[in-house]
Amino acid sequence: MRSNLLSMMKLSIKVLIQSSLSLGRTMDSEYPPLQQFFVVLEQCLKHGLKAKKSFIGQNKSIWGPLELVEKLCPESVNIATSARDLTGLGRARAWLHLALMQKKVADYLKTLLDQKDLLSEFYDSGALMMEEEGAVMGGLLVGLNIIDANLCIKGEDLDSQVGVIDFSLYLKDPANSETQKDDAKMTAILDQKHYIEELNRHLSGTVTDLQAKMDSLEKTNSKLVEELTAATDRINSLQEEQEQLKRQNESILQSSQKKEEAALQDSQVELETYKQTRQGLDEMYNVVWKQYKEEKRIRQELERELELQVGLKQEMEVAMKLLEKDTHEKQDTLAALRLQLDQVKTLNLQMFHKAQVNTDWYVFSFASMLRQNSQCHFFEHRLGLENELRTEREQRQSLQKALQREQDNSELQDLKQEKQQLQQTCEQQEQALQEMGLHLSQSKLKMEDFKEVNKALKGHAWLKDDEATQCKQCQKEFSISRRKHHCRNCGDIYCNNCSSNELALPSYPRPVRVCDMCHSLLLQRSSSTAS
Repeated sequence: MRSNLLSMMKLSIKVLIQSSLSLGRTMDSEYPPLQQFFVVLEQCLKHGLKAKKSFIGQNKSIWGPLELVEKLCPESVNIATSARDLTGLGRARAWLHLALMQKKVADYLKTLLDQKDLLSEFYDSGALMMEEEGAVMGGLLVGLNIIDANLCIKGEDLDSQVGVIDFSLYLKDPANSETQKDDAKMTAILDQKHYIEELNRHLSGTVTDLQAKMDSLEKTNSKLVEELTAATDRINSLQEEQEQLKRQNESILQSSQKKEEAALQDSQVELETYKQTRQGLDEMYNVVWKQYKEEKRIRQELERELELQVGLKQEMEVAMKLLEKDTHEKQDTLAALRLQLDQVKTLNLQMFHKAQVNTDWYVFSFASMLRQNSQCHFFEHRLGLENELRTEREQRQSLQKALQREQDNSELQDLKQEKQQLQQTCEQQEQALQEMGLHLSQSKLKMEDFKEVNKALKGHAWLKDDEATQCKQCQKEFSISRRKHHCRNCGDIYCNNCSSNELALPSYPRPVRVCDMCHSLLLQRSSSTAS
């Protein structure tokens, strides 16, 4: 089979080149040898081609491998783009016509034959394009580069042309009509005959496959008719359900309008109540604020007076410490004097014993006089120190009594008690102010909720689609890919990125779409209400 196709390719290329040289002009699509060349080339490309499964059955198309040339050769992009507008087999035939006019058929097919791994997806292992015959065919196509062709693609229906090889062009060779003894040509003709017989068997099998496909298409058509009838019945039932839903929607709309009016009246009454409550709270807040300032001033004055008393106490304590230190020093001096007195007494006793031994009255009288003088001097010094010590003790006792009187001062205790009472009163007033502020903030939040409900019920803030051309937050223009979305809280129009949050609002029972700004504001408000 491959050898027969290769022989037919050799004959078609030979006849095409000889006829082109003999004519000496540009060939068009009506030239018979050129038409037969395309038929033979198409059969060579179809040999061993894998069938692809589709919705209507199996299909063999040479467009798949030819489309690979666009990725391998960038210069073939133009012909691939032009041929892609056609359908069926016409795309591949148009591609071959355009490649011949470019004189690039051999180059394109040679590039395709070098990529065996890519061709294995479209051809079987024994196909002509996968064997050595494919390389030979690529070498034969190089001779077509001398041919000039001008082929019109748009005016021809390439898909409907029947690809049958006409052997009459190759059975008579004018150049060798006189020499009928060429056995090689006879062998080629016999090979062509066998190829034609095999091609006929292949065509008969194709006709049988097409008949089976027609039967399956008829069955599919009958099933589609049945499905169409069922779909029509379903559409009718859906239309009836749609009418029922419309009636239910109208009744729900009327009831919602009544509820809206009632809710609006209630909100107005609550608004008046809130205004009155807020006015009373403002007056109470002003009175409490004045009392707080007055008590704060009194508290500051008491603190300053307490600081003065504490300073006086600290000074008295420092004076007591200095007095105790001086007393200790004088006691040490007194102890030293007593020690000296004992030493003098000892010395006097010793001298007395010596005076008794000595009978000299002069010495005895002199010692007695000396002892009396020393004792008188010592006693005078001792009396002076004792008087100073007594005076210091009296001063210390007077200071201690004054300190005790200062500590027992009832006025200071009264001030402390009054300070504690003022602190308790101030704390109670601060707590009352905090509670009043909390009630006031809750009342403000309720008022804002009422305003939002009123706004949602009235519907005046709902922005129309025609009035918005760009997102209110990111300022990006709306388009087919960037759609418009309403915020159910403020009514403005945002893009999907700026309004992808959902929250439950007072006017909607389920979570609805809100913008990023309303989402953060509502979350902050709910957290403050919960706290």
